[in-house]
Amino acid sequence: MKELDCIEVIVEKKVYACEGVHIGMQGWICFDESADGYWLVNFPQYGGKKDIATISVKEDDMKIIPRMDARINERIKAQFDETEDSEKKSFDDKPDDPSDYMI
Repeated sequence: MKELDCIEVIVEKKVYACEGVHIGMQGWICFDESADGYWLVNFPQYGGKKDIATISVKEDDMKIIPRMDARINERIKAQFDETEDSEKKSFDDKPDDPSDYMI
């Protein structure tokens, strides 16, 4: 791998998900050298939108792709945002309702 290679994340890991990066997202390698098997990768969104993240990704957790499409990142991000919102609403709808508590 080398600087500016396009990559796709091929695993779902909590450490990446905490930064907003999920399986299938595409990015580009920021530097020409890795550190202990990890590469610094930028995950952009389409157009002038703020990047999703720039994080270290383990080489085994990604594959090189011929071309990157940032719109894919937006679709994946929207799916995970929608899931998080629905989980959040299930508890926010009735904050004092004891039926939401596990026994």
